[in-house]
Amino acid sequence: MATYLVGDIQGCFDDLKTLLDTVSFDENHDHLYLAGDLVARGPDSLSVLRFIKSLGAHGHAVLGNHDLHLLAVAEGFKKPKAKDKTQAILYAPDRAELLSWLRQQPLLIHCDSSNDNAPGFVMTHAGIPPDWDLDSAKRHANAVESILRSDRYSWLLENMYANEPAKWSEKLEGIERFCYTINALTRMRFCKPDGSLDMACKLPPEEVTDGHLVPWFEVKKRQPIEETLVFGHWAALGGVVNHQLMGLDTGCVWGGALTMVRWEDRQIFSLPCPVHAH
Repeated sequence: MATYLVGDIQGCFDDLKTLLDTVSFDENHDHLYLAGDLVARGPDSLSVLRFIKSLGAHGHAVLGNHDLHLLAVAEGFKKPKAKDKTQAILYAPDRAELLSWLRQQPLLIHCDSSNDNAPGFVMTHAGIPPDWDLDSAKRHANAVESILRSDRYSWLLENMYANEPAKWSEKLEGIERFCYTINALTRMRFCKPDGSLDMACKLPPEEVTDGHLVPWFEVKKRQPIEETLVFGHWAALGGVVNHQLMGLDTGCVWGGALTMVRWEDRQIFSLPCPVHAH
C-alpha cells in the first residue's frame, strides 16, 4: 500500500490519470490525497469528481476555493466565473449525487503517521494560519464542515464571500468566524507580520515589494505544528517539498506540471502539462 499526495487538479483529468499510471496506482490498495481545487479551469472537472468519488475510502480530498465556488454556483448564489469549465457538472445526470459528495469533503485532513516516532501530515488547500495550532485548526475546520454537511449549507455558501475579518480573534462569532476559517484554509497566501491575512496579493514571494507581506508559513510568530503541512493553491511558489512543507500546486492547468509525492519515501513525481486554461 502506498499513499500519494497530489496538488491542484482543476479538472485536468487526463493528466491525473497519466500521472497515476506512471506509479501503477492501485485503486484497491493505495490511497490518494488531493489538496483541493478538484474543479474549475481544466477541461474535464466532471470526470475528476466522478473518479475521486469512485475511489471510496481510498480517495481523500480537501475542499479548495474553486470547489466551494462550484457549490455556491450550483445553489444559484454566484454565476460561474468566465474561465471556469464546470457547466458539465451542473447538467450531469448525477449532478445532485456529485455535489452532495463534494460538500461532505473536509477542509482539513490530519493523517497520523503509522510510526509513533515520526510525524504525520496535515492537508488543507491553502495552509494553516499563523495564529492557529493544529488543535485549533482542526476545531475551526470541523465547525465549517459541520454546517456544509447540514441543512444550513445554503446559508453558509451564500454568505461566505468576504475578505474580512483579516485577523483571527476568539471573539469572532457566527459568519465572521466561518468566513475567516474558509479564507484561511482555502484562499490564504500572504500574511502581515501580525498574522493578518492578505487576500489580494498572488505574486511569487520574490516579486513582492511590500515589506509588510510575508508568506503565511514565514510569519515569525506562527504557532508550531510538528506534522508536515501539505497544501496547494499557490502555483506561483513553483512547488515546495521539505520535511515541514509540501506546496504541491505547480500550475498544471496553466501549462506547468502536475506534482505528486509518495508519502512513504517522499519521492516526487511530476508530469509536464499542456496549457488547459484560456
